[in-house]
Parts: sequence; structure tokens; C-alpha cells
Amino acid sequence: MVTFLDANKAVVRKFIDGYNARDLSVFDDLVSPEYVDRTHQVQGREKFKQLFTLAFQGFPDWHETVEDMVAEGDWVWVRVKATGTHKGDWSLFGVPLPATGKKVTMAMVFFFRVVDGKLVEGGEVDDSVDFFKQLGIVEFSEKGKQLFPEDTK
Repeated sequence: MVTFLDANKAVVRKFIDGYNARDLSVFDDLVSPEYVDRTHQVQGREKFKQLFTLAFQGFPDWHETVEDMVAEGDWVWVRVKATGTHKGDWSLFGVPLPATGKKVTMAMVFFFRVVDGKLVEGGEVDDSVDFFKQLGIVEFSEKGKQLFPEDTK
């Protein structure tokens, strides 16, 4: 028997699987026209879809692997491991960033509110500083290098 919580988790999984396959029609199927993205301060399905379109231009091999998923009420939280290679131009806060060719890996947690089988709001939590560091945009100061030594594995 599929529960309400299982159904909401299935919506989120289908959404992630869809954009991993670059099938952006999942936005039309699974995202409310009034969707609100709390992280990027974007409102509307088309603007939310545009974030993914721009990201895929910069990181054409971007992929998110679902590692954990939890549902409570209308909310679904999903932890993913994301990987991608910066092969195309990408804009960071409106500043163009030419391709670096660098591969990045990051852990992310998404949260989505699902109502009547549609994503109506959501956001993400990630380590943007580490992401920017992997791209070579951010470099630690000497003190930062002492506090956060490089992983030599």
C-alpha cells in the first residue's frame, strides 16, 4: 500500500530522475506554476526551470544521486551527492565564469513541499564555499589553510 508520504517521496524522486536525464518536461508535470524557491529567491515554474537550464549549460554532466529521503507531512527532505564538470560558461551572481574544466563533488540537502502531487516550494542547503573552492574561485587564507587543511587522500 502506497502511503501519502511514499507518494510525496515518489514525486521528488521522479523530479530528480527527470532532470538528471535532462527531461525538463518534469517541471511541467511535477512543479506548480507558482513554485517558490527559497534558496535562489525565484518564484514561478519557468524561472525555476531556467535555473536548471543555466546550470546544465555550465555543468552538462551534472548528476545527483539520492542518498537519503525523509518525508513528514507535506515536506520531503532529500540528501544527494552531486557531481559535475564545469565545461561551459556559467554565471555566478550575474558574473560570467568561463569553463574551468574542473570536476566538482558536493553533498546537498533539498527540501520540497508537495501538494496534490506537485512541488509548490523548496530550497537547498549545501556547502557553497567548498563548491567555489573546487572551481578555483575561492582560496583559503593562510589561517584558513591551517584551520581547514587540504584532504590529501
